Amino acid sequence: MAWLIALFSGLVFGVGLIAGGMTDPGKVKGFLDVAGAWDPSLALVMAGAIAVGLVAFAQARRQKQAWAGGSIALPASTLIDARLIAGGVLFGIGWGWAGFCPGPAWVAMASGSSAALCFVGAMLAGMLLHDNVWARRAG
Repeated sequence: MAWLIALFSGLVFGVGLIAGGMTDPGKVKGFLDVAGAWDPSLALVMAGAIAVGLVAFAQARRQKQAWAGGSIALPASTLIDARLIAGGVLFGIGWGWAGFCPGPAWVAMASGSSAALCFVGAMLAGMLLHDNVWARRAG
């Protein structure tokens, strides 16, 4: 049953990203170009995602188990530190430069987009680099 819930959730998420234009780097870059030909339409997509997220997190706080039966582990920390800020800055640079964030990049890659394939490869390399650097600092 858990795999069915995961499959359905992934399909709904992917279709929502496509319908909202989040898999089109040109649309994303148009949204980020506030000094030029700004396209505010993705703000509605983001507002909808925030609304759904608020409802989902409120529901998750009241539940002890996920619908698929696993445990729910919500973040406990609200600390805003240098690592969080640096991560946000790197995310924003990548989003603005490539026009992708991780979820839409995976969806666009599945459609055969070479730009998305390059983005996902660079993202995975960055994750490995981060994990190796952080492991050395912690160890």
